[in-house]
This record gives sequence, C-alpha cells and structure tokens, in this order.
Amino acid sequence: MTDSPKHLRVSSHERHTVATQLSSAEAKVAPVAAAATLSPDPSVQLKMRARGLAVSYGGKSAIRDVSIDVHARQVLALIGPSGCGKSTFLRSLNRMNDTVPDVEVTGHVELDGEAIYGPQVDPVLVRRRVGMVFQRSNPFPKSIFENVAYGLRIAGVSERSVLAGRVEQALRHAALWEEVKDRLDESGLGLSGGQQQRLCIARALAVEPEVLLMDEPASALDPIATAKVEDLVAELRDELTIVIVTHNMQQAARVSQRTGFFYMGRLVEVGETTQIFTRPRERETEDYITGRFG
Repeated sequence: MTDSPKHLRVSSHERHTVATQLSSAEAKVAPVAAAATLSPDPSVQLKMRARGLAVSYGGKSAIRDVSIDVHARQVLALIGPSGCGKSTFLRSLNRMNDTVPDVEVTGHVELDGEAIYGPQVDPVLVRRRVGMVFQRSNPFPKSIFENVAYGLRIAGVSERSVLAGRVEQALRHAALWEEVKDRLDESGLGLSGGQQQRLCIARALAVEPEVLLMDEPASALDPIATAKVEDLVAELRDELTIVIVTHNMQQAARVSQRTGFFYMGRLVEVGETTQIFTRPRERETEDYITGRFG
C-alpha cells in the first residue's frame, strides 16, 4: 500500500474524465475561508490537520472552531456523546459533507500539507486518498469480487489480472481472504454482519488510501466480530493513518494512540490516549469518562 503524496488538483481534462465516471450530484459548498499554509511541528509526522474548522447544515452549527492534528500511521479515536459532532468532523476530512444539501464549511484542512478544500481541489481525488467505512455495512448487491473491485473499476482499472491481484490484496488486508477465497462469485449480501463490514473495509482499501476514516465500524457487530475489526485496525496502523469514531471508550483505549473528546460541537480536549483516560486536563472530559453524563 503506497503512502506517497499525490496532488489533489486536476487539469480540466482530468476533471471532466472523473466527472463522467462518478455521480456529479455534489451539494454546493460555500467557499472555505483562505488560510496560510500551516507549518508542521518537526518533532511529529503529521498526515492531516484542521484549524478553525466549522460546519453548519442549513444555518445550524454542527461543529465550530475545531483544530486538531492527525499523526501519521497512528490511530486517532474520537469520543463523545451522540450528536456532539464527531461524525460531522470525520466526514469533513474527506469532504463527504459536500454531498449534504445546504452545508457550509469554513476553516482549513490539510492533507500532507495541501489544502483539501478550494475551487481547484477535486473532492473525488480527496476521497481516493482518504477512504471511509461507515457505521452500518453497506455491501453492494454484487459478488464479493465486484464489491471490492468497484472502486478500482471506477478509477479505470479494467485488466482482469490486475483487478484479481488488487482484490486479493485488499481482502487479505481486511483479514477476509481465507474466509471467502472460494466464494468470490457469491453475493456479498450473503456474508455475515461482521464479514460484510470487513468486505466494506476491503472495498475501501482496494484503492490504496493513505488515510482510513471509520465511523462506529463495530457498533452493530457481536463481540467476536468486533474483536476482529479491532485486530484489523491494529494491523492496518502499520500502513495507514486511521481516524475512528466510537461510543465505546474501552474500544478507544484498546485501539488508539491519541484520543479527542467532542462535546456540543466543540473539540474539548485531545492528547495521548493514556493521558486522556487517566489524567484528563478538562473537567468535561473527566465527567464524560467517569460516566457523570453521556
């Protein structure tokens, strides 16, 4: 899996090609406020960073003034009560909020030092580099093979041998290959819930993203399937940067190196996971972790 930087801007010809390959039903997004290039701290390797990020839907604020660094090849867990803005922030990291009507995004987000918002940046290319796995598994009504190959075909990969190799690689990365290698022509809908979620992870991995966003990926799974997803997250960290939203604080403690706590649309605190769970700096963080509210 490659981690080499790729530019997010495209020529007019490339933009037309991408537009014809994927649906162009993107919501209109207000221009993002201009900001100077952010100077990274030389002591840590950063993959993404946000500064002053705010998102509103139909004029109603969802998150405001969020500033956070996403360290390369680490797992960043986002915790907080329902409706606090975790998923909205996560979707801002690959411009998935663009697809929501009446959304307004302001602030600054960078991927490898390059702004991901702006009129010259193609959101499709952003999403190829920053993949996403949703809360509920959403396999397509296609074969297991075609589920994984879907993104590759859209990207223009058509040679069967290349597709087969990339599909196998993705399924192996998702710890699913041994379970389905003799069933690739069967429908992905016939898999168990845990297998379907790992199939969706394989589909995201097939296009070789550099960052993987995971929105409550195990919330609907049984304990055994949840453990497999957590093991997978630990393995993928060697090759990817991962940001995971979870309501399960024990899960955040198990899988992440850094944790951020959201409350009422604000990022209250972010730091090393051990520090957040044992010595939180903010009273709101301590109250949430100790169960005083949730």
